[in-house]
Amino acid sequence: MLIICLSALFVVMPRKILPYFNLLLTFLFLFVSSYYSVKTLFLSNPFQYSLPFHFWGNELMLSMDRLSAFFVLIINITTLVSSIYSLQYLKMYVQKSRHEMALHYFSFFTLYWSMVVLTMLQNTIAFLVVWEIMSLSSFFLVMFEAEKSATQKAGINYFIQMHFAALFLLIGIIVLHYFTDSWSWSALSIYFANYSNIALFLVFFAGFGFKAGFVPFHTWLPHAHPAAPSHVSALMSGVMIKLGIYGILRVVFALQNDLMLIGLLVLAISLISGISGVGVAIVQHNLKRLLAYHSIENIGIIGIGIGVGIIGMAIQNQALAILGFAGGLLHVLNHSLFKSLLFFSAGSVYYQTHTMNIDDMGGLIKRMPITAFIFLIASLSICGLPPFNGFISEFFIYNGFIQGIIEAEVPIKLVMLFALIGLAAIGGLAIFCFTKAFGIVFLGNERSVHMHHASEVSWLTLIPQFFSLGLILFIGFAPSFIVKPILDVIHQNIPILSSILLPNMDALQNISLAAGVFVLIVLSVWLIKKWAFKTKKVEQMATWGCAYHGDAPRTQYTASSYAENYIHGMEHTLNISTHFKPIETREYFPLHRHYKSHQESTYEKRFFKPLSKMFNRLFERFAIIQTGQTQHYILYPFILLIVLILLTLTNVI
Repeated sequence: MLIICLSALFVVMPRKILPYFNLLLTFLFLFVSSYYSVKTLFLSNPFQYSLPFHFWGNELMLSMDRLSAFFVLIINITTLVSSIYSLQYLKMYVQKSRHEMALHYFSFFTLYWSMVVLTMLQNTIAFLVVWEIMSLSSFFLVMFEAEKSATQKAGINYFIQMHFAALFLLIGIIVLHYFTDSWSWSALSIYFANYSNIALFLVFFAGFGFKAGFVPFHTWLPHAHPAAPSHVSALMSGVMIKLGIYGILRVVFALQNDLMLIGLLVLAISLISGISGVGVAIVQHNLKRLLAYHSIENIGIIGIGIGVGIIGMAIQNQALAILGFAGGLLHVLNHSLFKSLLFFSAGSVYYQTHTMNIDDMGGLIKRMPITAFIFLIASLSICGLPPFNGFISEFFIYNGFIQGIIEAEVPIKLVMLFALIGLAAIGGLAIFCFTKAFGIVFLGNERSVHMHHASEVSWLTLIPQFFSLGLILFIGFAPSFIVKPILDVIHQNIPILSSILLPNMDALQNISLAAGVFVLIVLSVWLIKKWAFKTKKVEQMATWGCAYHGDAPRTQYTASSYAENYIHGMEHTLNISTHFKPIETREYFPLHRHYKSHQESTYEKRFFKPLSKMFNRLFERFAIIQTGQTQHYILYPFILLIVLILLTLTNVI
């Protein structure tokens, strides 16, 4: 609590001290929370602390079980690397005043501690209060460049949708209290044991689903991530949206009935989220917006694992349940690592080029080779390729599908087969998308003047990225070290799965080792080539142009042309509009033309925008009370006071 109170000193700190004070507070809070998390997760020593005040008439406790400890460690890792990365990244915002920077760092640290505290709160009302603190602090972080109209729109959109999430959570908490007379999350088990589970689960799933970014609650995410600074995007995408997953898991682990229906719903929504997320990411021109849609895709993969786990519980297939939950939980950790790394790399590109437009990039591997290497490894990991960590979690989920196909009844076999095909399609589309992203951003020739002055970023920016890169490789090559604590998390929340050992660990290890050997062979060949050419003269010259010597950058693939075969025939489905005047048949000397394409979210266009217009029309009817007259504004509370007195006298309230 003392560390949190110290954050108020951001207001009076000199500008130059702010980033280091933020790093100091982060280190202190991280040390304390990590100490208890490690004790809880690895040493089976749960943490409990009674706060020195009461809340909502009850004693307020902070308690940490293995699930909380797992999420706290993930939050700590990503926050640490984001804090270090921001030291150099924020130097380009020299035009920002001290007050703006103080608000930014205060909001950053507030977001951090609120995420940690959320995982330890049992009181539902206190949870909702801290949930709002988390949403408000992240709103200020998104609005860092509030002078931009796109940022203002993204921030307000995010703010409104997070309050829709809070509304659903409030409804669920009130229903839970009404039937159990308790303001504690532990009352979920009591409610679910006595009533149908589906209705209350859907209410909580909607509330937590907004934060996680499940379709159709995802529309804030592609706007907020590109608007925020890169270290904030890394923190929000890497861990903040996982608080939605944390809440869903808390509810799932308390379920007592309706398991099959709930599992099928979660699986279906997750498949839609995964496929639509990666499908729309392919057509994006903004690099950070592309990465934002991949957050939706990976939330879908996590949800697929959770859905498979619930179905395994429903049919009492313990191997299916543990494989699903293990894959989902491990992907929470994996996604926090490679997605934050991708946002850091994108931030490094923006720091040097001041653009996020993929079509303006190209050839950056020659100017930023280390950043290109980091982006490549993170891309391979997000595509689920061995020997990187993304492969490990998806391997568990694939094994769950195989278990379901082998042992379950025919209807479940069909569900598992369909879901397996869906996950495979997500992986294939992800590979397609990141070959486009890496190829157009880093390979080829420079497409614009923005690239001319680019150079590699400082080591202060690269060091935190190498830390995340090391964890990605560690999990990829030695998955058993991280799988054990994940199994302990599942066992603590679903004790009936305690006797089941996770199958195929040897096969998993062998695949990672084989892929590692392949990587070493490739690296060895490269080193031999490097050594062989060390004493030889190497010249650079233009590539042979087949007797044509035109403008080489203009003949390269663009973001649109690369995805043309994928887009063709699906313009209406993807809601893509193009602006281009076609060349006439007899137009022998074509005039100068411009090609422009724009993709708009189908969910926004067909659902949220009509809903927004409906509310606008509704509130316009109440605009009559906004007269601008001071006496009227004094009259309104006076009338309200009279009404309250009358209602009290008549015993209505």
